[in-house]
Amino acid sequence: MEQHYPFTLPPLPYAYDALAPELIERVLHFHHDKHFAAYVDTLNQLLERAPTYQSWPLWRLCLDWRELPDDLRQGVRNNAGGVFNHDLYFRTLHPLPVSAPDPALAGAVTRDFGGMSGLKAAMKQAALGQFGSGWAWLSADGDGRLAVQKTANQDTPLPLCPLLCCDVWEHAYYLQYQNRRADYFEAWWRLVDWPQVSRFYDHCLSCRPPRPQP
Repeated sequence: MEQHYPFTLPPLPYAYDALAPELIERVLHFHHDKHFAAYVDTLNQLLERAPTYQSWPLWRLCLDWRELPDDLRQGVRNNAGGVFNHDLYFRTLHPLPVSAPDPALAGAVTRDFGGMSGLKAAMKQAALGQFGSGWAWLSADGDGRLAVQKTANQDTPLPLCPLLCCDVWEHAYYLQYQNRRADYFEAWWRLVDWPQVSRFYDHCLSCRPPRPQP
């Protein structure tokens, strides 16, 4: 997607029915075409009247929102975060079968979580422990160390380098899983595109200071 104003909604990277039965077509239509699109449109509307900030890349709008004028600050924080988070979310899913990380990321997961089962447990705890709307994240620091955390609403883990996120807003799963967030997490975990996450990790390691993927 365009990484500065005017932002455009990227197409879904796979067919709308490609992630079924874990995520059904109706869920993806609403999540991508309605919710993600609304964040893109609202962010463009906010920046349309603020030419000073139209050259800011998306990551900077998310990281440095406190520098914005009062009448822009909260709106950009919410909607730039919504664009950033959803872009990463959809780019790190793929149809079955279940994939595995490349050696560099796999080694980091073993070092920092004891293996994939430890990482899954940490991500699930973050996803289920987020009260209300928000996200569970896997991120890396400048030394390649991995960390899992949760954020509320559309906040990001920047300035860490985000690699993977689980959307735990109800719009991500309620049409299919109702209040069963744990079941949704298990389905989401099976769909993670670990080769893509591995490429993001390699990109993070190559940047000093680390920056999110382009």
